[in-house]
Amino acid sequence: MPWILAKYLLTAAMVVIVSEVAKRSDKFGGLIAALPLVTVLTLIWLHAENQPPEKISNHAWYTFWYVVPTLPMFLAFPFLHERIGFWWTLASCIAITLACFFVFAQVLRRFGVDLL
Repeated sequence: MPWILAKYLLTAAMVVIVSEVAKRSDKFGGLIAALPLVTVLTLIWLHAENQPPEKISNHAWYTFWYVVPTLPMFLAFPFLHERIGFWWTLASCIAITLACFFVFAQVLRRFGVDLL
């Protein structure tokens, strides 16, 4: 139980740090948020919990492919936010990401990468 609590606290602290930095600097907050901190921590947690190397490698592999369809959201958000407000923009960006993900998954399936 202490291990899980430590994982929660460290992972939550990362989110708080990013949001606090973003309040002070848009660019630096964006840079920190763009770093694959959660992925790196996850890889560390998997390794520390003696998961097989294949499991750890698969996590990195799939994370790469899952990041690609999220990128259009980051372009759409600033464009939409000024026009339709925060919550509608967030909902729209979720829909954009889901649509991009399903299209991307279908395209990758033709190349032997199965994301679904």
